[in-house]
Amino acid sequence: MAEYEKKVREQLSRNGCRFIRRGKGDHDIWYSPITNRNFAVDSRIKSRHTANAIMKESGIKFHF
Repeated sequence: MAEYEKKVREQLSRNGCRFIRRGKGDHDIWYSPITNRNFAVDSRIKSRHTANAIMKESGIKFHF
């Protein structure tokens, strides 16, 4: 399985999203200026579907 964590974080940063704080467990909380909301990003993203769900939640029109 591919590791999507680094690719997801790069896309988030390129689109203006920013890291807010550490969340519970192995999750981080990020902020999206597109949706004006906070959302969780897992530190171990192994599924393309999970990576795409994070992109959708952040409002970014990008798919893996």
